[in-house]
Amino acid sequence: MSNKSFLGLFLFLFMVSCKSEYKFILNTPTKIKSNETLKISISEKEGKPIKSVQFSIDSKKISSEGTSVEINIKDYKLGKHQITALVFYEDKTKKETKTVYFMADSSPEIYTYKVVNTFPHDEKSYTQGLEYYNGFLYEGTGRKGSSFIRKVELKTGKSLQQKDLDETYFGEGITILNNKIYQLTWQSGIGFVYDLESFEKEKEFKYTKSREGWGLANNGKQLIKSDGTERIWFLNPETLIEESYIEAYTNKQKVEKLNELEFINGKIYANIWQKNSILIVDPTTGKVDGVADLNGLKALIEKEQNLTEDDDVLNGIAFDKENNRLFVTGKHWSKLYEIELLKK
Repeated sequence: MSNKSFLGLFLFLFMVSCKSEYKFILNTPTKIKSNETLKISISEKEGKPIKSVQFSIDSKKISSEGTSVEINIKDYKLGKHQITALVFYEDKTKKETKTVYFMADSSPEIYTYKVVNTFPHDEKSYTQGLEYYNGFLYEGTGRKGSSFIRKVELKTGKSLQQKDLDETYFGEGITILNNKIYQLTWQSGIGFVYDLESFEKEKEFKYTKSREGWGLANNGKQLIKSDGTERIWFLNPETLIEESYIEAYTNKQKVEKLNELEFINGKIYANIWQKNSILIVDPTTGKVDGVADLNGLKALIEKEQNLTEDDDVLNGIAFDKENNRLFVTGKHWSKLYEIELLKK
């Protein structure tokens, strides 16, 4: 075969190959509110025929006929989802994917507050976790070399019992469940379980999926953990495995740097690091139902003491379920406040 003939055959095969190549377009919105209908469709750029399509959201297959589908997403968790279209054409298959963010259907309620009572708080405490249990406050603090868990008398602020962490650990959130104290560390990837009465350490556990240890709470059945992102994890208290998570979203954006947590009347209350506010989050969907602006508390405490900007911030939420009392404090704050949240 001459060079000219070979070149002609090559060009013919190349043109046939290009002509038969399919280029698919997966059509979805980038963001969508949870009360809207998600519309997904797939098409071939030049209109070439498609035999069938299997659509999925994350790993869940969606029943459909043809090359498009409409889905009610109100029962889905908010946050990042992957849309997949497995396309069948000729004797081939091809997978197309696209990321879609499910947003809240409405903006959060805005709350202010009133101070009901004021109690003393040890201003040496770099508060990371706070819990009210059987008439006493329990506190976990941070920073290497000064991290501990402590049992505190509410009215006086007096420390009744304390256990220091090894100086290699930066302590984080705490919670109490089934007569045990659970405590996180920040970047060591490890948590501790203590006997509630003796404060003796019973075991350690490693984080299996979350990035770091920040805040900790419980809903009576599961531990609830933040890791500094928009994710809130749910852990089995026996195996300490992170079994699932939600992502905190408003109708406009995700909310990151979730820190200290408390579970109150079926909702997750969360501090945001370096923000003097509290989010109220739906534990099923991740929707931010409310935002409490507590900047006035920082201004109040600054009348009595100097605070380090962006460090000595609001951090610490505790709830007295029996008496419906909400307590908050901050890192190195000399006061703990009982407050009532009020809708604006």
